[in-house]
Amino acid sequence: MPRDENQSFAAGVKEELVRLPMGKSCCQLSEIGAFTQTSGHLRFRSGGSLTVTYRMENTGAARRLFQLLKTRLEVSPMLHFTQTRRFGGRRTWVLTLSEQDSRALLMALHMAETDEQGRMSLRQTVPRHPLTRQCCRRAFLRAAFLGAGTMTNPEKEYHLEWKAENERLSGMLRRLLEKSDLPCHTYERKGQTVVYLKGAEQISDMLAMMGAGTSVLKMENIRVKRQIRLRASRAANCDEHNSERMLDAAQKQAEACRNISLRIGLFTLPPALREVARARMENPDCSLAEIGAMLDPPISKSAVNHRLRRLMELEKTLA
Repeated sequence: MPRDENQSFAAGVKEELVRLPMGKSCCQLSEIGAFTQTSGHLRFRSGGSLTVTYRMENTGAARRLFQLLKTRLEVSPMLHFTQTRRFGGRRTWVLTLSEQDSRALLMALHMAETDEQGRMSLRQTVPRHPLTRQCCRRAFLRAAFLGAGTMTNPEKEYHLEWKAENERLSGMLRRLLEKSDLPCHTYERKGQTVVYLKGAEQISDMLAMMGAGTSVLKMENIRVKRQIRLRASRAANCDEHNSERMLDAAQKQAEACRNISLRIGLFTLPPALREVARARMENPDCSLAEIGAMLDPPISKSAVNHRLRRLMELEKTLA
């Protein structure tokens, strides 16, 4: 599906990720665990019961989570959306699980346990699903990016990040990235920890690991174009610098010829030097090749340079 020109690069990556196959059973549970940490909320009700809800702004991610819950846990959450008046009427998708479905979810993620009488008690508020397999680690990072991740357009900057609302999530993201040989960094923003990657190679590896192969190719194309533009800019700066040096040298040569003319007169010079001196004085902005082409007969650039050096040396002896 072609990407809208106005669509952000991060949105395109997420669009690609939500279309990936669900994968193995263990990977499905890893994705559910990541969505629960990034977008899930526990709601306690009177009588000790509790339910789980998810709030997500990305429509594709909400649909993927709906399918994951239905396929892996055989639960069917209620799906609706809310819309705020602020920020251009931003739409938020809400998935609500019944008490029975919430119980199945919490048990599957090792967040709750039952006693001999079958009564459930909450062990902790975050999933404890083990991520021992590489495929599960990739699935977790993918879902965490869908739930709380974003990246900057690579045409401007190389930056990919996850927003972690709790220390457990930020610690898990750091460990998973380190196991994948992707050194990450963190900083605090509005009371939340942001885990991020810098550098084109690291981000490209991260996209590939999550399964966004098409986005990797697009990013590499952008990266090549940026390098070409950078090289062209350096070459232009180099040409500009060289032009400034040439102009400065030409001005010094013209000044030396004028000093010779004032002190001993150009008529005292050999014809070859006299001809070059007059041409340089009359054309202080021309290159050596252009000076050589003015003479009769024309001479080479190296010959002009040689004669001007002799004139510069002569001017020094007259000081």
